[in-house]
Amino acid sequence: DGIYIGTECLVALFATLGNILVIWVVKLNLTFQNTTLYFIVSLALADIAVGILVMPLAIVVSLGISVHFYTCLFMCCLMVVFTNASILSLLAIAIDRYLRVKLPTRYKIITTERRVWWALGLCWSVSLLVGLVPMFGWNKTEPRSSDFLRCQFTSVMRMDYMVYFGFFTWTLVPLLIMCALYVEIFYIIRTKLSQGTTNLRGAGAFYGQEFKTAKSLALVLFLFAISWLPLCIINCISYF
Repeated sequence: DGIYIGTECLVALFATLGNILVIWVVKLNLTFQNTTLYFIVSLALADIAVGILVMPLAIVVSLGISVHFYTCLFMCCLMVVFTNASILSLLAIAIDRYLRVKLPTRYKIITTERRVWWALGLCWSVSLLVGLVPMFGWNKTEPRSSDFLRCQFTSVMRMDYMVYFGFFTWTLVPLLIMCALYVEIFYIIRTKLSQGTTNLRGAGAFYGQEFKTAKSLALVLFLFAISWLPLCIINCISYF
């Protein structure tokens, strides 16, 4: 337990400080501020929440402290909320980059600041609704002699919710969409460059920069996937 708690604390610390630095850099450098950066800040905020809320809650849950059923359930739901916020922020980033390379001349017309804020609001609203579903009945509540229990994730969260709703619907589907979008993004960039678009003034630099950006964001997606998929797969195996 000591090694686990120490590791969680270190990861939480670095995740929080690293993402605070990301937000600070965006704030200080006005030239960096574009629509994509709004979504990157949203992702950073979700990761900060994971660092300062989810990981401490994960430690509490791992210790099996005796708390009220709905207190334990709410803590577990918060973990799902901020994880979903990260996934949907990554999806928003992928859609934004796709529009930028697919419709470069109309991109600024489509991605107005108002629409970006609406998209961010939608990401967080959906994350909140999806994550709090167990609070409204899809949980392991049952008649018991006491409303208090040793708080553990599997004691309050139903695996059918985690597998069918949490993983298949709100993790796997967005990940597949993002993979398809990045494949299309790289295909468009490669096609444009191979067609001699680089002969046009500024076009080569534009698509070259987009290629570098897409590679970086695809790497972030890959790291996120390998971080969370093992846990999701374990949930599926234990359920089926």
